Amino acid sequence: MKSNLLIAIFAVVGITLGSAAQAQDAKVGSIKIENAYTRATVPGQQVAGGFMKIENKGGADQLVSASSSVAGEVQLHEMAMEGNVMKMRQVKDIAVPAGGAVELKPGGLHLMFMNIKAPLTAGETVPVKLKFAKAGEVEVKMPVNAMGNPGAMKH
Repeated sequence: MKSNLLIAIFAVVGITLGSAAQAQDAKVGSIKIENAYTRATVPGQQVAGGFMKIENKGGADQLVSASSSVAGEVQLHEMAMEGNVMKMRQVKDIAVPAGGAVELKPGGLHLMFMNIKAPLTAGETVPVKLKFAKAGEVEVKMPVNAMGNPGAMKH
């Protein structure tokens, strides 16, 4: 009885630690990246979105570029309503307000992985280098979440 309880406790602790390891945070200067992730893709899919929260404890800054070895190019994008149509477009930078935060999320600002070299598989991580105008560069390991999560982007 006591050993079954210990096994159950270790299983819960293992599951909790396993999911905590999935979300990796990163820091550069006064910028902190939290809850970064992307989603799994299917063979032949050429694009995927990247999402995260960017907190800024210092002066105003901008995310000016991103790159990753898994994609030919990573663009900064936004989705916005134009009349009654949701349109996606590339932006030159993403403002990160002084003492504030910006959320990159489905249906809004996001990273766009273009010309993906191989399918992104749930459970793996994707290295992404982010470049900020003032804070500099930081690498984030983005966990790849399973397809079908709420808010999945369609392109």
